[in-house]
Amino acid sequence: MSHTFFEVDVFATDAFTGNPLAVIAGADDFTSEQMQSIARWLNLSETTFLLEPTTPEADYRVRIFTQSEEFPFAGHPTLGTARAWLDLNSSDKSELIQECGAGLIPVKVDGDGVAFAAPPRTRTGELPGDEVAKIVDTMRIPEEDIVAHAWAINGPKWRLVQLGSIEAVRNLRPTPPEPGRHIGVVAVEGEVAEVRAFVDNAEDPVTGSLNAALAQWLRERGEVGPEYVARQGRCVGADGAVYVHDDGADIWIGGTAEVRVRGELV
Repeated sequence: MSHTFFEVDVFATDAFTGNPLAVIAGADDFTSEQMQSIARWLNLSETTFLLEPTTPEADYRVRIFTQSEEFPFAGHPTLGTARAWLDLNSSDKSELIQECGAGLIPVKVDGDGVAFAAPPRTRTGELPGDEVAKIVDTMRIPEEDIVAHAWAINGPKWRLVQLGSIEAVRNLRPTPPEPGRHIGVVAVEGEVAEVRAFVDNAEDPVTGSLNAALAQWLRERGEVGPEYVARQGRCVGADGAVYVHDDGADIWIGGTAEVRVRGELV
């Protein structure tokens, strides 16, 4: 059976400047092992599989795979999958409900822009000393350069680090983190944040789950206002923009999501 295949450019500021996502529709006939094999073969940071929802509240269900594991939730896969679903269904809905391993995730649609409500973190609090020491070693920085640090698990297991300036974030030349370690680095100046994400021997171009966790962490500490823009990816040839909005009930993580490739997986 053939399946409609998309590649979606998420959080881009221009064509091909965001984080690419593969989306495979009608995937209810795939086993988990087949999904993992396809995600590994496609060699993108994430691949999603569109499925029929199991609850009437949801518009669709999604399973999210990296090259090596399944995530209950991830950010740019949420936005890219929503865009693919809208394209498949020729829908002009302004609100969607995504069903995934983390539960039901609201998604807002406004033209080319989409935004998800940041899910709750399942672990917070400061990092222990051994974790900080590993980050200092990986990031090749003195410990005193770290303004704050924290756990933030919302699907991926993020270790958050705040530095004192955007320049300091851009100048990082880390050694690759060991497999399974997810490190997110941020600095804030005014209404702009600079973000970098280091994951499994690579740097991610633009990262929705990380920016969701960062927004929650920065907001609760009074480091940002209800709206700001996070820039990410310029150190790896991308140019992403993540728009953060706190409406008093939810923190929304948004950006562009545009289909660049349509085809068939056969």
